[in-house]
Amino acid sequence: MSAEEKDEQGERDEMEVRDPVSAPDSEGVPRRTTRRFPLFTRDTARPEGGGRAASGDLPAPARQWPVLVVLGLVGVGLLITALDEFRVGTLFIGGALLAGAVMRWMRPSVGMLAVRSRFTDIVTYGVLGLTIVLLALMAQPKPWLQVPFLKDALHFTVEN
Repeated sequence: MSAEEKDEQGERDEMEVRDPVSAPDSEGVPRRTTRRFPLFTRDTARPEGGGRAASGDLPAPARQWPVLVVLGLVGVGLLITALDEFRVGTLFIGGALLAGAVMRWMRPSVGMLAVRSRFTDIVTYGVLGLTIVLLALMAQPKPWLQVPFLKDALHFTVEN
């Protein structure tokens, strides 16, 4: 038996797996499903909540409204920053990321706003948004938020 015949025989044996837990793969051939991760991955799994945010009957932009809301708010923040309102613009950008975190937490499906697992997305959007908001509030001159221990920490780290 040649190597090609062995490969064909192996494929036939593999394709004959038909049990209650088999599911079709990308080519429609039934494969045995298991909860164990494969040794080699051939595809990228869609993150939880990565489906459409609206019904499939609507046009593509309407199905992806969560990511469009976040990108729109970031765009407004960049425009405000470009118009020489640094603090307000960066607050918009941080608020957009916080809104993305809230949408990722509250909505079961958020389309392309879902990048990784739900927990990772919420933590990433939340930490980045909160950091940008806090930095915008503490920006000089005339900060809107005074953190007393930062002045002391700076005093001990910088020498005259």
